[in-house]
Amino acid sequence: MSSSSSGRHRKQDTGEHAPVLAPGTEDVLAQPQPEPVPTHRGARHSARPRPGRRSPWNRRRDRVAAALLTVLAVTAGVVVWTFSDSRATTQETAPPPPALPAAPDSVPAQLTERWRAPSEATPVPVAEGASAVTASGGEVVGRDPLTGEQRWRYARDLRLCTVGGAWGRVLAVYRKDTGCSEVTQLDPGTGRRTAQRNGDAELGTRLVADSGHVTTTGEHLLNTWRNDLVKSMEYGRVYGLVNPDRQPRTGCSYSSVAAASGRVGVIERCPGENADRLTVLVAAGEEADEPEEEFSNLLPGVRGTLVAMSGESVAVAMPDTGRLVVFDFEGRQRAAYPVDVPAAELARAPQRVVPTSTGGENLYWFTGSRTMALSRDDLAPRWSVTGTLGPGTVFAGQYVVPIEGGLAVVDEATGDTLRTVAVDRHGYEGPVRLAAVGPVLLEQRGDTLVGLR
Repeated sequence: MSSSSSGRHRKQDTGEHAPVLAPGTEDVLAQPQPEPVPTHRGARHSARPRPGRRSPWNRRRDRVAAALLTVLAVTAGVVVWTFSDSRATTQETAPPPPALPAAPDSVPAQLTERWRAPSEATPVPVAEGASAVTASGGEVVGRDPLTGEQRWRYARDLRLCTVGGAWGRVLAVYRKDTGCSEVTQLDPGTGRRTAQRNGDAELGTRLVADSGHVTTTGEHLLNTWRNDLVKSMEYGRVYGLVNPDRQPRTGCSYSSVAAASGRVGVIERCPGENADRLTVLVAAGEEADEPEEEFSNLLPGVRGTLVAMSGESVAVAMPDTGRLVVFDFEGRQRAAYPVDVPAAELARAPQRVVPTSTGGENLYWFTGSRTMALSRDDLAPRWSVTGTLGPGTVFAGQYVVPIEGGLAVVDEATGDTLRTVAVDRHGYEGPVRLAAVGPVLLEQRGDTLVGLR
C-alpha cells in the first residue's frame, strides 16, 4: 500500500480530521503517530512500547549542580555541629549509685580527711542523694562521698558562675556572653541532664532556694525559676524589657537576698530614698515579668541586711542600731532584738547572701565571728557560740559547727558545747561550710571540698 493510501486508512480508522492550514504554514504542534503493527484478521491490536522519558539529571551540568548542593548541605551541617552547644558539651553519665552506709549514732571522736578536690564554683558543699558534687572551671563532677572517686561528669566549654543543690537536683550556672545565662539541672546520682534554660543572671550570682523555687542574686536583677527551670519571676533591671510599666521600681540596687515558703525577700536602695527598703515578692505570680509584692517598706534605719526568712517572718539586721528586727508578711514590725555583734558583721552578706543553715530545732546565722541560733518560726535569737568559722550542720544526729582546729558538737536547745573533735585543716584558717552525706562530713574550705570520716 502506498504511503498516501496508508494515511487515508489511518484517518478512516480514527475518525480524526486534520486541521486546515494556511498555505506555507507548518504544523509544529503535530506529533508523528506510530505506525500500526500488522495483525492477522481477528487478532487483538497491540501498540509498540513508547521510549521512556529522558531523566533531567542525565546532563553533566545537572549532576555537577546536585554534587555542589550535597557538599553545601554537608558543610553547613559540620559548621552547625562545630559551633553548637552539643559539640561543646561532654556528658559522662553513670548508673544509679549504691546506697551509702548509715551515719554513725553520734559524731565520732575522730575525723580523718579521706579525699579532697578543687571546687571553687560551690560556695557551700553540694551533697544531694548519695553523691558529693564538685565544680571547677567548666566541669561538674559527681563523686562517691566515701572515696572522692568520679562517678559522672558534665562539662562545657564555658566557665561556671556557681553551682548549688536543691530538691534533690544539682544546678549549674554557666557564664555566657556578658552574664551567667546558661542553667543546667543534673541528676546527682547519674549525672543525667534533667532540665536546661537560658536566663539573665548577673556575674557573681549565687543561688537561693526554697522547697519549690530558686532565685539568682544580683545587684540589679533577680531571676526566679520553678524546680523545672521555668521562669516564674524576674525583678529589677530586666534585659530586653518589653513592658517597662510592669516593674514596680527601677534603678534600685540590691544588697542581700533570702527565700522561704514561696517568697523572695530583698534589701534594696532606690533613687531618691534615704534608707534601705525591704521588699518581699511572691516567687511565682501570674506573669513572670510582673512581680507581685507581699509588701515593700522603708526600713526603720539607714541600712539593713536580710538575714533569714521563715514561713511567718523576715529577719533584718540593722547595723546602725545593733538590732535584729523581725517583720511579718504584711510588713509590720513584730519585734526588735539587741544583738552583741559588731556593725560590720551585721552588714555582712557575701555575694548578697548571709551564711545560714537549718538544724533540727533552729535556723543558724553565721555573722563572721559567731554562730547565732534563731527560732525556726519567729526568728527570735536564742543563743550564740563565739569563735566559729561557719553556721554548721546536722551530722550523725547532732549539730556541729566548725571552729579553729576542729568541730564543736553543740546542744541545739541550749547552745552548750558538748565536746569538740579535732580536724587537721593543714593550715587553712578561713570560713568553713559544712554538709553531711551518709557517714561522711563535707567541708568547703575556700576553693576546695574535703571529705572527712
